[in-house]
Amino acid sequence: MKARSKELLDRAVAATVAAIEIYNKPDFLYREEAFAVLAINGWELLLKAKWLADNGNKVSALYVMEPRTKKDGTKSKKFQIKETRSGNPFTHSLDYLAKKLVDSKAFDANAWANIQALLEMRDSSIHFYNRSGAFPVRLQEIGTASLKNFVAATKTWFGRDMSEFNFYLMPLSFVALPHQTEAVVLNHEERKFLAFVESLEPANDDSASPYSVTVNIDIKFTRSKAKDALGVQVTNNPNAPEVRLTEEQVRDRNPWDYERLTEECRKRYVDFKAAKQYHDVRNALLKDKRFGEVRYLDPGNTKSSKKPFFNPNILQELDKHFSKK
Repeated sequence: MKARSKELLDRAVAATVAAIEIYNKPDFLYREEAFAVLAINGWELLLKAKWLADNGNKVSALYVMEPRTKKDGTKSKKFQIKETRSGNPFTHSLDYLAKKLVDSKAFDANAWANIQALLEMRDSSIHFYNRSGAFPVRLQEIGTASLKNFVAATKTWFGRDMSEFNFYLMPLSFVALPHQTEAVVLNHEERKFLAFVESLEPANDDSASPYSVTVNIDIKFTRSKAKDALGVQVTNNPNAPEVRLTEEQVRDRNPWDYERLTEECRKRYVDFKAAKQYHDVRNALLKDKRFGEVRYLDPGNTKSSKKPFFNPNILQELDKHFSKK
C-alpha cells in the first residue's frame, strides 16, 4: 500500500498539472482565476504530503486540536479533534503548514511569499472578481514562479522528477503576443492587491536560488528562414536532434567562470574549501551541459587552450555536498 504522503504527493501533482492544462487552453473568461484556485490546491496537498512524511505518515499530525467544552460551557484542559460541518477531522491550513516549514528551514521564504501572492489572487477571485488587464500580467509572473517553485520543492522533498509530465515552467502559449492596449484604470481593491504583491518581492533576489516570488518573462520574436523551424530545449537524450549554439548564446547560459563559481561557493557554504572534494564534484557536474560547458580557444581543436564556464544552477547540486550558511 502506498504511503499517505506519496498519495498526497500524487494528488498535488495532479492538481498542478490540471492548473496548467486549464490555463493553457484557448482564451476564455476565468482562466487566471481557475489557475490560481487549482495551483493553491496543489500547494496545500504538497505541503501536507511533506508534513506527513516528516511525522511518520501519521495522519493525526494533520488534525487541528481544540479544547473540550465542559457541561458548564467552560473550556477543559483536555483537547479533542476539531471537526468540520460534516463531522470529519479538521486539518491544518496551508498557512499554518507553510509557516511551520519556513520556521524549521525546510521551506524557502520566497516560495512562501509567492504562495501568499497566489492566495490573494485566489481569494479575490472567489470572493469577488478581477476586471483589470493588470491581473493577467501579474498572474503570469506569480504563476511562473509558483510552478518553478513547485518543481524545486517536489524534487528536494521527494526526489520527484516532474519531467515525466512534460511539466513546463509556463508554456509559451501562456504568453499573449505583444499588442497595444489602452491605459488600465485600477480601482481601489486592485491597487491594494498589486501593492501587496510588490511588498512581497525581495529587494535583492538570489539568482542562484531555485525559488522565486515572481518571475518576469521576456519573449523575443525573430524571423526564421526555415518554414518549419522547431523549438528546442536542453536535454541529455543522446537520440535528440543536435542543435549548435553560438559562443554568445553559450555564455548567456553559462555566465560564471571558475573564479566566480568558487567565490559564490565561499559565500554560500559554511564548510566550503577549494580542495579535492570540490574539484571532483565540480568536474563531474561539468560533464552535464545543464550545469556548464568547456569552451576551447580554437573551437573543434580539443588540444587548444580551454576554459570551463558554469550555469548558476550548479549550486543546487553542490548543495548536496556542502552545508549552506
